[in-house]
Amino acid sequence: MRADPLDLDAAWRRFAIRLVTAAALLLAGYLALALAVDPYDTGRPRLVARDGVRPQGPRTASASRGRDPAYDAAIVGNSHVQLISPERLRAATGIPFVQLSVPGTGPGEQFLVADYFLRHHPRARALVLGADAFWCTGDPALPPQRPFPSWLLAADWPGYLRGLLRITVAQEVVNRLGWAMRSAPRRAAPDGYWDYEPDYLRLGDPDMPARVASRAKAAPDGPDPGEGGPGFPAAAALRALADRLGPGTALVLVFPPVAPATLPRPGTPRAAAAAACRAALAAAVAPRGRVVDWSGDRPELHGPDLFFDGSHYRHPVARRLEADIAAALGAPAAGADGLRP
Repeated sequence: MRADPLDLDAAWRRFAIRLVTAAALLLAGYLALALAVDPYDTGRPRLVARDGVRPQGPRTASASRGRDPAYDAAIVGNSHVQLISPERLRAATGIPFVQLSVPGTGPGEQFLVADYFLRHHPRARALVLGADAFWCTGDPALPPQRPFPSWLLAADWPGYLRGLLRITVAQEVVNRLGWAMRSAPRRAAPDGYWDYEPDYLRLGDPDMPARVASRAKAAPDGPDPGEGGPGFPAAAALRALADRLGPGTALVLVFPPVAPATLPRPGTPRAAAAAACRAALAAAVAPRGRVVDWSGDRPELHGPDLFFDGSHYRHPVARRLEADIAAALGAPAAGADGLRP
């Protein structure tokens, strides 16, 4: 006896409806759980009443650190200002700093981080921005250098909910539940300081041939593609950020140092483009912002143990740079050179 085709069609429709309904309920249930657990401690409604996050990279940990009310000031940039210690800046200025630098990021991601911090700290006392060569891009989109969780810092709910629909996030929901149930779980550094010196040293001798070659590699005479100007869109974004700052928020723009041998030769198009970029960025923070410029050649940058590679300096340089940042914020710059224009 054959089944009635109409009955088969109806059965398939019921099956499809049940399948879609089950999938929708499963999705809604996951989103409700992820929202309640708040895997990266964004401060949204949460089930896990524990501040901070388990040890993880700054790409995701910044969402927790950037809203921490224990801090009134932030350092934002990439690995070129990562070695700036928030603890030492606090000791020099009396202002509690959090380090929000994220390695491998450019101005686009860093503006997102700065916006997030300022959104959660409308009365911030200081913002320190590290502006390296990535800020000289001519691309107005300021595209990310590497994948970046912009959704995590988003102010809108739809963007955040879409961000939760990731396998890595689902895994972090499970991880956070397990982490939170421990009696004394290990927490990621609240102030965000990540000293990269031990990591570099674990990878090998600072004077291994590849690192020496990186520190000695001469820059080409022409600017990198897309970085020759005359327009520098990051400057416009920086001015917009500066204009939004409250009257009590100090702004310091840092041009980080590089190994002297890698600097562009004077008189070359590359040197002219770099100077034009720095001038545009400095003008964007004027008149209220201060500029700490370590991008040029200095006697303090010449030495055998001051850089790991062409752009990652070591502790002695970081200590001098911190002193200049503190001086720009009004603290005595004991043991450091004065601020350069």
